[in-house]
Amino acid sequence: MSNSTEDKTKGAAERAKGTAKEAAGKVTDNEDLEREGREDQVKGDAHKALGHVKDAGSKLKESVQDAADD
Repeated sequence: MSNSTEDKTKGAAERAKGTAKEAAGKVTDNEDLEREGREDQVKGDAHKALGHVKDAGSKLKESVQDAADD
């Protein structure tokens, strides 16, 4: 698995964990757990974004290499 795929997968898992924590916090009226859940969701989004940035960087590198070969 490439680094970008790992980041996107880790991000999706972190986001899902955060969603579950937030929901559990709402059900149990636990504001700290809700907050932790929202924080985990933000972390997950950041990991997913990092994966997308790495993908874009790889594509840019390939484009530059292809242009240099022409």
